[in-house]
Amino acid sequence: MSRHTISTKPLPRIGVNIDHIATVRNARGGSHPDPVAGAWAAIQGGADGITAHLREDRRHMRDNDMERLQALCDSANVPLNMEMAATNEMLEIALSLRPHAVCIVPEKREERTTEGGLDVVGLNNTLTPLITKLRDNGSRVSLFIEADRRQIEAAARTSAQVVEFHTGAYAHSLDAGDKEKSMALLDDFKKGAVLAQSLGLEVHFGHGLTYENVGPIAAIPECMELNIGHFIIGEAIFLGLSEAIKQMREIVEEARQRK
Repeated sequence: MSRHTISTKPLPRIGVNIDHIATVRNARGGSHPDPVAGAWAAIQGGADGITAHLREDRRHMRDNDMERLQALCDSANVPLNMEMAATNEMLEIALSLRPHAVCIVPEKREERTTEGGLDVVGLNNTLTPLITKLRDNGSRVSLFIEADRRQIEAAARTSAQVVEFHTGAYAHSLDAGDKEKSMALLDDFKKGAVLAQSLGLEVHFGHGLTYENVGPIAAIPECMELNIGHFIIGEAIFLGLSEAIKQMREIVEEARQRK
């Protein structure tokens, strides 16, 4: 059973990904800025949860960051969502940390950030025992996937409780001015969310979300949580972290009220 209280604020919840505070730190080495201090600032600024991706190459978060982050989230009674690849190394770390949630994501060393969704269909035999171990250890398990019927149905056949739909292609299509593609992807999200919920899966969204594109996603009735990192951390440079989170929440809540 989870050790943390899930926020009772209006849905969808906003999880703040702090990876890129660590990216800035690692650009110069040393310990500043500290991503765990950033997590505390995000919590004080109204984040419903903290997300952090411990990558195999440790390009941003480090093992000690995750340990300190878990201790912070425990003390603050705020859920930590650990993103990880489906590897034995990451499984052992997650089992030791026992975060509130674990989101299993695809990972390639050559990519700048996670691109595309997990192939749950092809990786079923790898994912199923891993998910069982994480759940038995007390973590809630999410699968980061495309809003594709086959992947959603495959996710439901595992014991994962959550799917997080990858919104990167949607964000990129809007940036490129391809309204037709963005509308088609949004329609996929809506249909996928209905299917996922009907199969007993909670629905989250994440990747590439900004003030400009988050509204239509937040308005999807089945959307329970948004995980947003790079944009909020970037805006915090100009606005401060609390104000960046506040503005995101206002946009999300307004979109949800109009749904």
